This record gives sequence, C-alpha cells and structure tokens, in this order.
Amino acid sequence: MLDRIRRIDYIGGMNKPKRPRDTNQLAKSIVELATGQAKEPTPPASTKNPAAVALGRLGGLKGGKARAKALSPKRRSEIAKKAAKKRWE
Repeated sequence: MLDRIRRIDYIGGMNKPKRPRDTNQLAKSIVELATGQAKEPTPPASTKNPAAVALGRLGGLKGGKARAKALSPKRRSEIAKKAAKKRWE
C-alpha cells in the first residue's frame, strides 16, 4: 500500500508537490487529508506559453507519419535493422 502511495507521487510529474518520505509523517498527512483537517496542496501554475505548446504538439503529431511516408521501404528496413542491432548489443 505504501509503495502504491509513493508511486502516485511520481505519476504527476515535477509540478506535483512531494509528500513526506517518513512513514509516520506520510500516514499523518493522509489521515489529515481524509478527515478534512488539511487540504491537498495545489501544484504551481504552468509557465509554458499555451500557443507554443499547441504548436509543438501539432508538429509532434505529424512528424512520425510524415517521416514514414517520405522514407522508402528499403530505407525503413535499414533503420529498423540498425535499431534492432543496437537493442541487442
């Protein structure tokens, strides 16, 4: 159970506030959150430009398909063989 709670801290990424590592302090904070004595800390606001994020995502969505379309089947096969060789080294 404790491992699951710690794992949740890593899922949120770097913006999520950290919980105590000490077992007793962690238990105390969970009880306080459950009983309403303490509130869940809010993560800091993102400083990223939303327009830049949208533009980067748009390019990322197109990138792989466009590259695959531009490559010949022979070249794609060469790339795949090279990648498999590196994985098995």
